[in-house]
Amino acid sequence: MPDSLKFRTFVGKITKCLPNNGKKRIKFMVSRKLKFAIFGNVYQAKKSVSIRKILSCLAEREAEVFIDSGFYRYLKEGRQLDVEALTPFSGDEFQADFVISMGGDGTFLKAAGRVGAKGIPIIGVNMGRLGFLSDISPADIERCVDSLYEGDYVLEDRAVISVETGGAPFPGGGCALNDVAILKRDDASMISIHATVNGEYLTTFQADGLVVSTPTGSTAYSLSNGGPIIVPGTKVMAMTAVAPHSLNIRPIVISDDCEITLTVESRSHHFLVAVDGRSEKCKEGTRLTLRKAPYHIKVVKRAGHKYFRTLREKMMWGADPRA
Repeated sequence: MPDSLKFRTFVGKITKCLPNNGKKRIKFMVSRKLKFAIFGNVYQAKKSVSIRKILSCLAEREAEVFIDSGFYRYLKEGRQLDVEALTPFSGDEFQADFVISMGGDGTFLKAAGRVGAKGIPIIGVNMGRLGFLSDISPADIERCVDSLYEGDYVLEDRAVISVETGGAPFPGGGCALNDVAILKRDDASMISIHATVNGEYLTTFQADGLVVSTPTGSTAYSLSNGGPIIVPGTKVMAMTAVAPHSLNIRPIVISDDCEITLTVESRSHHFLVAVDGRSEKCKEGTRLTLRKAPYHIKVVKRAGHKYFRTLREKMMWGADPRA
C-alpha cells in the first residue's frame, strides 16, 4: 500500500468517517504536498483553457503532478502548452494521492483501468457531454481541489467485474468498471450465448449480444438496450440482451456474489468481447467467466453530492421538451 493511502487509512480511523452504502465522508486537513496523476482526452482540442486552469490550480498549491505520456505529448506538441514541470509516465507505473481524469466518462473508464487495484481515488472532470462518472465541471475545479486539501469530500466504492478465459485474465485488460459486452461481429448474424449462474443453466440468449453491467454501468450501454438503472453501491449485476430474437427475453438482476459463465455459438465462428469498450475478437467456444473483482474503484465526489439529483439532471426527467 502506498504511503499516501496508509496516511488516509490511518487518519480515516481517527477522524470523522461515516460509512453509508459504500460511501465514506472524509474530513481532515492535509498539511503536506499532494501527488496527482492526470489522464486526459487527446481529442478535445477546444478544452485548452480548462486544461490550463487545472494545471495552474495544482501549480499554485505546489502539488507534485504526474501525467500520462500520451496526454503529455498532446499538450506539449499538439497544444503547445508549457508542461515541462510535469512528470510523464507510461502504463501503470505511477503512484499518487489522487488521479484526475480530464475528459468524459470514456476517459474516466480508461483511467480506472490503469488504476486497477492501486486504490487511488479518481476525480472526474467533465470535459465531454453527459458525464455520469465525470461530473465535476472545469469551472468548479478550484473548489474541488480546495476540498481535497481540506479533506472535505466523499469516497464512493464502485464494484468491478473481472473477466477470465480458461482461468486467465482476459487479454487487453480483464476488469470492467462499467460493463462487459459479448457481441456479434459487424457482418455476422445473431449469436447464441449460453449462460449459467453459479453452475446452474439460466438460458440461451439469441441476440446481437449480451451486456453484463455493474451498478455504475447500468446508465451506459445496458440502459440503451432497455436495462434497469441501478443505484451505485447496490450489490448486484444486470444481464441485458442486445436486440434479442425473442420478445420474452428481459433483463435480469443477480447478486454480484454470483459467478456467470458464458459460451457462444456464431455462424462466423467468432464474436467480440468488449470490456469497458476495449474489444477483442474471440473464437467460438471460448468459455468466459465473469465475477466481482477483489477490489473496488474509489470515486471522489463532492460533499453534498446527491446521486438522484445527478440522475434527474442527466436524464432530463421533468424537463419540458417544448420549452
